[in-house]
Amino acid sequence: MKVFLVSINTLVVAFLLSTCILAQNNSKEAYLSWSAQQATKIRESWRVKGRVGGFFDTRIISTDKSFNYKLRATLMSPEAIRATARIEQINNGLSDKETNALVAAAEKFNSLIVIVEIDPREGSGVIPNSWRSSLKPKDAENSNSALRGINRNDLREVVALKGFVNRDYDYDIFTVEFPLKDEDGNFIWKTVPTEIELTVGIYSKEGSVNWKVSEELKTRIENLIKK
Repeated sequence: MKVFLVSINTLVVAFLLSTCILAQNNSKEAYLSWSAQQATKIRESWRVKGRVGGFFDTRIISTDKSFNYKLRATLMSPEAIRATARIEQINNGLSDKETNALVAAAEKFNSLIVIVEIDPREGSGVIPNSWRSSLKPKDAENSNSALRGINRNDLREVVALKGFVNRDYDYDIFTVEFPLKDEDGNFIWKTVPTEIELTVGIYSKEGSVNWKVSEELKTRIENLIKK
């Protein structure tokens, strides 16, 4: 009788585990049923706007620099990546397997990726190579918590990291990687922030935009920190 009860309990546990795994897999692949409109809306929700430099900045003498710069940035969260992959699937008739492969290719990096768009306001119209970016928990007082951005325009070849479809040629576009580890291999963030702030600097001007951390993004960052 005891053996029978143990067997029943084992079967129940196995059933519950398999049900949880199935539910997780279904949740992960729910994006495959998004409509084009849903996917576009989700992706655009991760695209935020700001400005580098003050709104009333004016050029006094020099004409080789812009007054200020319009800024747009897309944090390639799990939602933004899946929305981009789903739009590619709809536009190009990809199979579910091919679409999942696009997501896997975009999430193989142990870092956060942001698509940064910059549009100079008059002036030279040139973005200097010395422009800089950082990503940190919003309102963090310790500068040691900032992730330093690395321009990775080679990542433009990663389809699900495009962030958008239609190019706006008023803006220069940069794909920026923010490694979560420092030079010694230690994680810079020990815990997941509730809000993330991107700061872009061009010459002496700076501007910031921010995002709330979703549950999906929180899980993604937690998993990266555990690696």
